[in-house]
Amino acid sequence: MAFESINDAEIERLLGLPKRVANPGARDSRIEGRLQRNYALADDRKEHTFQVYTRQNTRPGMEDDFSCGLSWLAPNGETLTLCRYNGPHLDHFNRLENEWLEAKCHIHRTTERYIQAGFKPEGHASTTDRYRTLAGALHCLVTDCRISGLATQPDEPTLFPVT
Repeated sequence: MAFESINDAEIERLLGLPKRVANPGARDSRIEGRLQRNYALADDRKEHTFQVYTRQNTRPGMEDDFSCGLSWLAPNGETLTLCRYNGPHLDHFNRLENEWLEAKCHIHRTTERYIQAGFKPEGHASTTDRYRTLAGALHCLVTDCRISGLATQPDEPTLFPVT
């Protein structure tokens, strides 16, 4: 992977670029027990290309095993996941911080520190209560990453929040 020179400022710039979905009618594909959908995006100036993906585990009892993310397709042909919004299916360990996150919804972000340490670029995560479903996670991703051309809805507020 040739992303060793990318820094946090460039990561934030890529995340903040206005982006538009080119194929809003993309369809699900069934891949190894999950449904996956891929959207192609470009920034407004068409200088960068991106992909948004959604993944939902279809095995019984695994409804909370989902993720969606935004990847940057670098000019050299490599792909870098900039952020990933996961469901509460597993605990997560932030290696550099030596910190366990219990199985709650969490958002991964690529950081310069994780790249330089040789770990998965988006290895750092923070828990969130902003979504509970894949649809809600996708809405947060679209909002956070300035993506247009894709209709999304936030999760309905819950009357009995999980603590």
